[in-house]
Formats: sequence, C-alpha cells, structure tokens
Amino acid sequence: MLRRTFAPIHPDGWKFIALAAVAALILFLLWRPAGWALLILTLWLFYFFRDPWRVTPLRPGLVVSPADGTIVALAPAPPPPELDMGSEPVPRIGIFLDLFDVHVTRAPVGGRLVARHYTKGRFVNASLDKASLDNERLALRIAPGEGPEIACVLIAGLVARRIVCPLYAGQLLAIGERIGLIRFGSRVDVYLPPPYRLLVALGQRMVGGETVLAERLAAPPGGDTISH
Repeated sequence: MLRRTFAPIHPDGWKFIALAAVAALILFLLWRPAGWALLILTLWLFYFFRDPWRVTPLRPGLVVSPADGTIVALAPAPPPPELDMGSEPVPRIGIFLDLFDVHVTRAPVGGRLVARHYTKGRFVNASLDKASLDNERLALRIAPGEGPEIACVLIAGLVARRIVCPLYAGQLLAIGERIGLIRFGSRVDVYLPPPYRLLVALGQRMVGGETVLAERLAAPPGGDTISH
C-alpha cells in the first residue's frame, strides 16, 4: 500500500526540500503569510522530486520512454554533431516535461554508453524545436546489444538550469535504469535510426521507463518481421 501511495524522493531533491522547510519555519516566526507560501513551495518540492517505481517491459528490441511528458516533436533530424553519429536525418522523438512531470530520466534501451557530451547553451522554451540545437544539453550515445546505436539527449529548458547525470563512458545500462534528473522543466530527445519503428503519436503522454516508443523487431505494414 505504501509503495502505491508514496513515491521515494530523488536524493538530489533533499537539499532543496530542507532549505525550503527551514525558510518556511523562519518566515512563520517573522510573517505568517510568507511562511504559508514557503510551506506550499516545500510541499511542491516533495512532489517535483518524486521518483516513483516503474515496471519496464523487457521484450527484446524495445525502446521505452526516457521520461514522463508529452511528445512535442516527431520528425527526422540529424543526431547531435557532438556524438559523431553522422549528419543523416533519423526519426527523432521530442518529449517535453512540464513542472508537474516526474523529472527523473531513464535509459531508453539497455546497452553500453559509448559517449556522453555536455554542451553549454541557451535556456529557451524546451517545447520549441530550436531548443534541441540552442539549449544547454547532455547528449548520450548508447550501443544496444543488438541493433544500431541510438542517441538520448537531456535538454535544459526555460526554467531548468541543471542536468544531473552521473553516467560515464563505457558504463553498461539496463533498459529503464535511472540515468539522471533535470531541474526544473525540460525536454528529452531520442534519435532512432532504422530499423526501429515508431509506435507513438504527436501529443501522446509518456510514462518514463514504461511507455514503448519504438520496436526494432516490429512487423512492417506488410506484415513481415524486420530482420536483425
């Protein structure tokens, strides 16, 4: 019952929660209305930094959503140049996270982290397509056990000012594994070259670590299974 009702808090959130709680206590002693405002902020921080349990599908060839949010982009685009994955456009799925979404990010596939590259940039609205190129971002290149490499890019947004990701090049990842956190509103792009077949639609809501974005072994419209 507790697991279904109360989600754990991401470790990175406790310092913000503690600061807000102390400030609320002080303001209650000085000016009660401000104390109530800080108390509401403290409760919202508990909500924002939640890290709920997720059940990840494990069928071979699946790509799951790396984050909660809404699909705002679904069109071909070249992978980030810093990942050295070529300039040929491939299907890109852009997921926008608002201030009320879970901001813990997860590995879209299992495999080896070939490269990670942090790029400084701007902080424009992450729901816009130009955020993929202009905003501060952390790009990850992941090589699954089978199939082509994919790119997963954590992008800072209008409010977000910090991408937390402890991963290192060469690390082995499990599909659905927690890979980081973005504070406090952001976007995650996933680049999926063929033969991955997209299974989502523009405007669809995602559940990080659970919603299937694409499948490498999915049958094409003709009905034949795509070979490895």
